[in-house]
Amino acid sequence: MTQFNSKLTASTYATMSISFWGVSFVSTKAVLGKIDPYTLLVLRFGIGALFLLLLLLLMRYRLSISLKHVPHLITLGILGVFVHQVLQATALLTIEASSAGWLISLSPIFTVILSMLFLHEKMSVSRAVGMLLAIIGVLLITTTRSGQSIDFTLNLGFFLMILSTLNWAVYSILLKHLKIPYPALVVTFYMSLIGFMLTTPFIIRNKGWESLTLLTQSEWAHLIFLGVFVSGIAYWYWGKAHEVLEASKVSMFLYLEPISTLIAAIALLHEKVFFSSIAGGIIIIMGVITVNGQFMPLLIRLVFRRT
Repeated sequence: MTQFNSKLTASTYATMSISFWGVSFVSTKAVLGKIDPYTLLVLRFGIGALFLLLLLLLMRYRLSISLKHVPHLITLGILGVFVHQVLQATALLTIEASSAGWLISLSPIFTVILSMLFLHEKMSVSRAVGMLLAIIGVLLITTTRSGQSIDFTLNLGFFLMILSTLNWAVYSILLKHLKIPYPALVVTFYMSLIGFMLTTPFIIRNKGWESLTLLTQSEWAHLIFLGVFVSGIAYWYWGKAHEVLEASKVSMFLYLEPISTLIAAIALLHEKVFFSSIAGGIIIIMGVITVNGQFMPLLIRLVFRRT
């Protein structure tokens, strides 16, 4: 596979992950009305781990890992799965799903800074311009979606979401830096398993299983989506993207997450769409392409070669 095709494939993986994560805010908000955050997370991680295990068995991957990499997997599982999801699920108790989608776009800024500090990645002009374009796009969507700017008054939920973006940046840097020599699917399985094991004591303490009978078919569908596509496939594809692209470049795809959240909110919550929101989405996409500036020239060359 050529370098262009490899990077294009990695970008596709990252985009699919972001699409699932964008919808996850709406699905999580829909289920939290019936069950507590920890019960939700236990079910998510349990379904995700089971799904990934079935994939591993079907694809005949080896499950054995070296003991020296166990601490790395535990660290990634705690930060990227347990802490991150607990912060977000708790935040969604007090803020809207759409607000969470906008705030997660701050994560690439933290990732770029950490990448420069610890991975010695450089800040190029195209990367800076791309970040600026993406931020403008996020602000356009944010300030027009409800007709006014997001209310950033003192709210624990906003603080927890911002903290989760910093935590995610640290996780992304570690995922790239640790270079665990196993397929992304294997790494993702163990991370989900760790998340399931860490949250299980909470469902026992809260007797969370008692509220499961209250869930409707629609809410169970949300849970299955969160487990299979969000906790399973999205994390797997995110890891595959990191195998090819720099951590800071992969993080830029998080700017696409508000678009996915907006589409899900329109489809599931019947919210109105504004022209400026569409314009903001286009600008975000332009920003992501600019940050990954080598894609466009190579794509142009490829097109002209075939014509």
